[in-house]
Amino acid sequence: MINLEDDGHCFVCGKSNPNGLKVDFNKTDNGVTAQFSADKRYQGYKDIVHGGIIASLLDEASVKALVLRGIKAVTAEISLRYKTPLYVYENVIINAAMGKIRGKVYEVDAEILKMNGDVVARSKAKLMYYGE
Repeated sequence: MINLEDDGHCFVCGKSNPNGLKVDFNKTDNGVTAQFSADKRYQGYKDIVHGGIIASLLDEASVKALVLRGIKAVTAEISLRYKTPLYVYENVIINAAMGKIRGKVYEVDAEILKMNGDVVARSKAKLMYYGE
């Protein structure tokens, strides 16, 4: 079995990763929420945040929805849909909410919203429980 240890260097949430995003997720009733703004280091096309960064944010929010409840899990499957570009330095809110549980598989829905409510992207993930 793999040891799922947090050493503070996670690319998305690690506070010790000098190149990371350092997103601070907060537990909600059924998931997590966070605020985020990317600088130009994370762009793809000029002034537009790279889609891989958006995917990473949704993936991490999905995992954190479980981890902050003491459930060690890894992403088994994720699908996402991009709706509108996210621009560098634009503030967004990241939300994730737990859904159905089927044995060791947890379903989590996540989204990134602009401050005006427009959807940047949404994802549906299946995470596999990987606890002791």
